[in-house]
Amino acid sequence: MNIEIINLLSSELSIGIGQIENTLQLLSEGCTVPFIARYRKEKTGGLTEDSIREISKQYEYQVNLLKRKEDVIRLIDEKGLLNDELKKTILACATLSAVEDQYRPYKEKKKTKATIAISKGLQPLADYILKLPRHGSLETEVQKYVNEEVSYDEALQGAKDIIAEKISDEPKYRQYTKDMIYKTGVIKTTVKKKNPDEEGVYQMYYEYSERVKSIVGHRILAINRAEKEKVLNVHVEIDEERFIQYIYIGMTRRKESIVNEIIEECCKDAFKRLIFPSVEREVRSDLTAEAQEKALGVFSINLENLLLQAPLKDRYVLGVDPAFRTGCKLAAIDPTGKVLGINKVYMTIPKKDYSKDEEILLSMIRKYKIEIIAIGNGTASRESESFIASLIQKNHLDVQYVIVSEAGASVYSASPLAKEEFPDYQVEERSAVSIARRLQDPLSELVKIEPKAISVGQYQHDMNQKKLTEQLDYVVEKVVNQVGVNINTASPSLLQYVSGLSMKTAKNIVRYREDNGMFLAREDVRNVASLGPKTYEQAVGFLRILNGNNIFDETSIHPDNYEDAKHLLEYLHASKNMIGTPEMKQLVQSMNKEEVMKKLHLDTYLLDDLCNAFTSPHRTPRDEYHTPLLKSDVLKIEDLKEGMQLEGVVRNVVDFGAFVDIGLKNDGLVHISKMSNQRIEHPLDVVNVGDIITVYVHDIDLNRKRVGLTMIH
Repeated sequence: MNIEIINLLSSELSIGIGQIENTLQLLSEGCTVPFIARYRKEKTGGLTEDSIREISKQYEYQVNLLKRKEDVIRLIDEKGLLNDELKKTILACATLSAVEDQYRPYKEKKKTKATIAISKGLQPLADYILKLPRHGSLETEVQKYVNEEVSYDEALQGAKDIIAEKISDEPKYRQYTKDMIYKTGVIKTTVKKKNPDEEGVYQMYYEYSERVKSIVGHRILAINRAEKEKVLNVHVEIDEERFIQYIYIGMTRRKESIVNEIIEECCKDAFKRLIFPSVEREVRSDLTAEAQEKALGVFSINLENLLLQAPLKDRYVLGVDPAFRTGCKLAAIDPTGKVLGINKVYMTIPKKDYSKDEEILLSMIRKYKIEIIAIGNGTASRESESFIASLIQKNHLDVQYVIVSEAGASVYSASPLAKEEFPDYQVEERSAVSIARRLQDPLSELVKIEPKAISVGQYQHDMNQKKLTEQLDYVVEKVVNQVGVNINTASPSLLQYVSGLSMKTAKNIVRYREDNGMFLAREDVRNVASLGPKTYEQAVGFLRILNGNNIFDETSIHPDNYEDAKHLLEYLHASKNMIGTPEMKQLVQSMNKEEVMKKLHLDTYLLDDLCNAFTSPHRTPRDEYHTPLLKSDVLKIEDLKEGMQLEGVVRNVVDFGAFVDIGLKNDGLVHISKMSNQRIEHPLDVVNVGDIITVYVHDIDLNRKRVGLTMIH
């Protein structure tokens, strides 16, 4: 471990040196982020998963940065060009790009105008000009380099090319250009004469300009996409003269010489041809990276909130995958997620008689004791909703329905995993099952889908896909372990995200369960093939066994702490069967925490965790989240009036607002400016995916079928 890097991280992240050292030590021993966050709080000072991951990422970056600094110093030293000042400057660089700027003058060049001029022997002429001679004749000097192969003009131009490259290699001029672009630059976009944007998606950017320092991330990503789709020309506009003058003063040091005009030409060439295009690309790349980082942050929070939606337990559900021409697929599911029956109705296409469709729906509702109908929110969703709402009213059914986000359902339905699970079903039938199960337990169903296919965010297809996948996989792992997993019902898709497990060990757990019956004790997990002691240690605390041999196995208490848990029960004069009862709550509330810690040698984190497990053994973060918004009637855009109060579900949060499902075909938009009377930095400060919120109709555009909403009354 590098103590200098640890000190740097400590000040940058505002985390204690000891906490960082212990975290890095645990990671190096093969501990997972969820395990460290849950079961090693005394070593990390109670750091969250996000803080632990940030320490890991930042430390790795700093180690790579230091390695690159050492490589660059060695490479320059091998050329005999290293001095103490340069070494000090390189070591002080805070980013990889700053290190590369320092290395640029010493790098082996590919074929450039300057290298061609040097090969013709024109370096001494360039050196003569750079000395800024006050007397003498430039013509006489240039004449010395004229021969059969090189004319006078070629000799002078060659020298200018060498000087221009030297100027462009100078780190301070590149740094100045970058700083001033950020301070004074303007991003300008113009529409191309021939462009494929027929629907005017990027219309606001056809003639657009904004200061580099104030442009927000989602606009950067929109402009980038439009440029990629050949709709826009994009460039950074600057006051060129200001930059050229800065370089000219730096090169001449305000001295008069016979070559001042030549130096000025070189400065212009260096800036326009070499420095500005390169730095402009770098600035746009940095802006994009920052925008992607923020978009990734929004995507992560949205995904986390989606995965943490409260399950709707112990209900018989009818899943509906809506469609027009091909019919709506139906799947009846029991409270455990088992498929009871599959069918199909054509309730969304115009026809004279719907009696057969009504008959099929009513028969399934009655036969399978359906309590809730889950309707996917894709194509034909609102038409299906309208039909089902009138069926409920007409037949006085004691049934409610809910619109379920089917983001990624089609990806799952066509996946090898879905084919393995339901080999005899059609794709749409699998979707209907998935939609119903999403309502019963969103987490268990959503883990079957590649996280980036669950579209909750913005511009995810434009992002660095490796980074996106890593970050979203981390979010899924974090949530799965925060909630915990019932080892006797979980699928391999869910188990693979448990701390320390892989898809291989997850499948082995399921195979063991099928061969030997249900797990009755956590200890039995040791018998699973390919699951060694380290994996057991990392995983077992997150695996729950309900109605097994030991009530501790139902809780988040790790087997390593079962003895501590027993001692605490003895101290409280309580028994295991009191866990989760009001009596236990009273005992815990009335105990003297300081005394217990001293007597039983427990740290504050472990004592708190044991007490929480004793009072609420099955508690998970999902208990804090809204249950789905159940409905029995339908809403049309024509029913809306400005100022009307509605309840809706937040489906997506983006930088400029939130999309809310109020029961129409298209989600309504609450713009960030309509979220609060106070100024807010980001919509996530106010709402999250899955929230059920009260909104008011702000404006209605019947032609475009769009509704603007407000949260301010």
